[in-house]
Amino acid sequence: MPENNGTGSSTRSGTDRSWLDRFFLIGERGSTYGREVRGGLTTFMAMAYIIVLNPVILSSVTDVNGDVLSAPQLTTMTVLSAGLVTIMMGLVGRAPIACAAALGVMAVVAYQAAPVMAWPEVMGLVVWQGIAIILMVVTGVRTAVMNALPHDLKLAIGVGIGLFVSLIGLTNAGFVSAGDGGSLLQLGVAGGGGHLDGWPILVFVTGLILASLLLARNVPGAIFYGIVGATVLAVVLHYALNLNDQVWGGGVPALPSSPVSMPDFGLLFQVDLFGAWTSAGPTTAGIILFTLVLAGFFDALGTILAIGTKAGIADDKGQMPRVNQILVTDGAGAVAGGLTSSSATLVFVESTAGVSEGARTGLASVVTGALFLSGLFFAPVFGMVPAEAASVAMVLVGAMMMMHVGQIAWTDISVAIPAFLTIAMMPFAYDIASGIGIGIIAHTLIRTVQGRFYDVGWLMWLLSAVFAFHFSMHAMGL
Repeated sequence: MPENNGTGSSTRSGTDRSWLDRFFLIGERGSTYGREVRGGLTTFMAMAYIIVLNPVILSSVTDVNGDVLSAPQLTTMTVLSAGLVTIMMGLVGRAPIACAAALGVMAVVAYQAAPVMAWPEVMGLVVWQGIAIILMVVTGVRTAVMNALPHDLKLAIGVGIGLFVSLIGLTNAGFVSAGDGGSLLQLGVAGGGGHLDGWPILVFVTGLILASLLLARNVPGAIFYGIVGATVLAVVLHYALNLNDQVWGGGVPALPSSPVSMPDFGLLFQVDLFGAWTSAGPTTAGIILFTLVLAGFFDALGTILAIGTKAGIADDKGQMPRVNQILVTDGAGAVAGGLTSSSATLVFVESTAGVSEGARTGLASVVTGALFLSGLFFAPVFGMVPAEAASVAMVLVGAMMMMHVGQIAWTDISVAIPAFLTIAMMPFAYDIASGIGIGIIAHTLIRTVQGRFYDVGWLMWLLSAVFAFHFSMHAMGL
């Protein structure tokens, strides 16, 4: 019998390893079954807020006809699409990358597309977005773009995403908010006068401290335990102090009357592939589709690079193994999101939470996807996790992603300015794609002024032109 390391992963190589180990490259990537399962659980806990957030956002918007999507149906579709696509990512891409309704695309769907077309037509454009992304992968365009980005810019993208994720976490937790007196941000919730106040803040701070201390002691599962601990404290406070449901930022920590609920598949395949081009007009539909593709393309690009670097499975040039399979799955996720009316299901940067817990392979994604699918029947249980608890993972992941900032060549001004703009603009513009675009334009212009035109490459010039057009569309009245 082959020796075993105590975690279920064989210490021997070749055919003596289990088929599961060989398929997911668990031993080869220095991982174990225990780490993969724990990483998958942690990623799910960090992403679970999307089960609540996506239905809340999409069901609060009326389309051009005044129709509203059903929140319970959106919950079913959100977990269905996220579960299936994440499992596909694990089996096909074999990377610790989970997928769910993308926040950037969701904003375009809700606030740009829905006001000018019906919901089935909106989701038809999301399907076309996925098809466009798949075609870009098949033709090699997307891989070429990943390879064309300079290494320092790739590092900056990861750091910027870390700050962006941290800001989302701090905002969801109510730790920071829009300023009451016109300032951009302030400490505490809106209307709080710049002060921390309320029991939900205590839940977030307690979970953050607990997870930080456990991380400092190198305790496996530190972030996961921080989320669970914060959730338990929230449940206790909610009942002991008889708190109102509205005090929680999202996900009420109340014991459900029943842990099981039946899914509602009413939104499945409610899609119109061609209606948007006639109802809203080809120009409007084309611009919205362009925006969807651009947002999904570069959000996913930056996220994949960040996860690969964090997991240590990208090479010294930032290139990922099985990148084509990962990108095709990402495109298929957009198609799945359109077919389920849950918006594009794309790679989620919260996957870095699981990577921080040791996940290195697609097995973690299979675990995360299975947990999402269980949400079809156990949505009330997952709804117990308040935003304040889930935000613990997002803030700490951002802190750990910041660790790569020291690898950027800050003494080179042609590197420092694009890297800084990339990092700063992601949280400041509240958009990953905008940060990447501004960084690309800055890199291209500065290198050219330095007389290094040929070092830039034609693809970087093309990307700069595309982003310049994207940023100027509104000014041109498009």
